Amino acid sequence: MRTDLVSEPGAATRPNEDFAGVGLTASGQGGCVIVLDGVTPPSGGTGCLHSVPWYTARLGGALLELSVSGRDLTLSEVLAQAITRTAEGHADACDLSHPRTPQATVVLARWSAAVFEYLVLSDSALLLQGPDGTVTPVLDDRLDLLPRSALATDALVDATLRNKEGGFFTAAADPSVAARAVTGTLPRREVRALAALTDGATRWTETFHEGDWTALFDLVAKCGARSLIERVRELETADQEERTFLGPAKTHDDATATYVEL
Repeated sequence: MRTDLVSEPGAATRPNEDFAGVGLTASGQGGCVIVLDGVTPPSGGTGCLHSVPWYTARLGGALLELSVSGRDLTLSEVLAQAITRTAEGHADACDLSHPRTPQATVVLARWSAAVFEYLVLSDSALLLQGPDGTVTPVLDDRLDLLPRSALATDALVDATLRNKEGGFFTAAADPSVAARAVTGTLPRREVRALAALTDGATRWTETFHEGDWTALFDLVAKCGARSLIERVRELETADQEERTFLGPAKTHDDATATYVEL
């Protein structure tokens, strides 16, 4: 197995809210990949004493441990238990019912000698390459399908869409959202390699339209995860003044890319 993992903050002056990890079983017959993109809260507060990086580190650590040790659990059950464990770590001190309690998108992949499992929640991406080289994206596109008018303000999103039926879901403090994730199982032989990416890295395809998902996967496989993020940063800087592609979005976002050849 070969792995390549790069995670870079959007700005050196603030902490990276992403999390990424790769786990291997002691037998060497399987492993897992976890990528989280912490949701940056607005300035109005979150009801929580803890930061987004605090949350993603604990949720990511719980996911890593449960994915490797809990082989009898489905990935939805792994996520639900990890959310519960993380929530219990600060429920006494924080208001976990707040719509902006620390939360994150999730990509989770796990494999054994026979089976490959995956889970995607919200707008991070998982790309799977088959033995013939075909690249298949696994996406949770609920946020993309919402009308732009429904996303006009943070207050509107929080009141009507965030972790609500008809809207979109992230991992926060309610373990029931795990059942809302996009999940699937494949024979292990049908997956040759994978790439897991936060939306700061997928900007190369989704924002700047430099190539489709196959082109992005090929870039990471041939040139490395670092090359993808460097190219995204160049494109962001070039668009900083014109805002042709970025619009009102932050110029540089946290960006994480993980590549694994199984």
